[in-house]
Amino acid sequence: MQIRPLAPKGAGRGAGNATLDDFVRVPWALYRDDPHWIAPLRFERKDALSPKAPVFDHVQWQGWVAYDQAGAPVGRITAQIDSLYEERYGEFVGFFGMLEAPDDQAYFDALFETAKGWLRERARTRVLGPFNLNVNQEVGVLVDGFDSPPYFMMGHHRPYYGTRIEAAGFAGTQDMLAYEIDTERYVVPPVHERLRKRYLKGLTLRSIDKRKLDDELELMRDIFNDAWSENWGFVPFTEEEFRTVGKEMLMITPADFLRIAEIDGRGVAFIVLLPNVNAHIADLDGALLPFGWAKLLWRLKRGPLRSARVPLMGVRSEFHHTRLGPGLSFALIHSLKEPAIARGVARSELSWILESNDGMRSIIESIGGRVSKRYRMYSCDL
Repeated sequence: MQIRPLAPKGAGRGAGNATLDDFVRVPWALYRDDPHWIAPLRFERKDALSPKAPVFDHVQWQGWVAYDQAGAPVGRITAQIDSLYEERYGEFVGFFGMLEAPDDQAYFDALFETAKGWLRERARTRVLGPFNLNVNQEVGVLVDGFDSPPYFMMGHHRPYYGTRIEAAGFAGTQDMLAYEIDTERYVVPPVHERLRKRYLKGLTLRSIDKRKLDDELELMRDIFNDAWSENWGFVPFTEEEFRTVGKEMLMITPADFLRIAEIDGRGVAFIVLLPNVNAHIADLDGALLPFGWAKLLWRLKRGPLRSARVPLMGVRSEFHHTRLGPGLSFALIHSLKEPAIARGVARSELSWILESNDGMRSIIESIGGRVSKRYRMYSCDL
């Protein structure tokens, strides 16, 4: 086994460095025979790790690739430091992410020790993860729900990952849940509809106005950062991060899949229903050339979408723990039903939801949502 650092800015392998291409392609060696694994789009993974990605305005990171005796890339890990996290919490915490390895404890131990060493050199006292690469991106290790493919921007792992991570000295620190809903069958409970009509006077729901895109995205970012400010591990979206994510989502998301709630003209909540791109790229093996782009765009724009995911939703904190909060949540979720059915969406996932978020879990379960997957975060003292 050899562990090589990822070359800066995707440079060549020379001087014992790993290449970005090797780093991105590691999962193919581990999951190719897994019927539920969806190969990610390689160009998208490389773009996410580009020095130009806005997350790197506040995240410092390093990646490594593990090679087997034949020189094939079979494992990887990242270590990172998030200055926004440290500003908010005052803790010298490091993070790991993008962990992949074969079912061999030696690989897990070696990768973790490499990442821990990098963090110790930077005076970090604890490591938490996985974050790919921060809390506003893909997080957690799948520990339950291996019998179905992941929705877009959600992780998939082999069942041995949790056991191997714990054997490397880590302990579970937070669980997150994915809920699946039958789009056609769910209904808003009458009691919540009555509460909405009684307490949410002046409420209007609208689609995003693409003529004022920057203003709309900034409104949503403001709502999201306020709504999630007390959640576990919260780090605020920067303006550039949210603008980048928003514009990317809107390339593939119908306008009526994004709803903004206003009370007397003031934006107070929003929700995004994202087409489940994974359902449309499973046969592309991570490549969009030479004809993958055409296939993907036709499927997303013309064909039935079949499934979709709610990756972003927020209700301003002033409505938390009030009668108005659940009413806003139900109103937003219900507003997506008609456009989703019109585009052929039979199933929707709401993810991720903190296991400890009893309020949101109660809302989702009251409309028939069931837990379909469980993801776990791990921590270890350094």
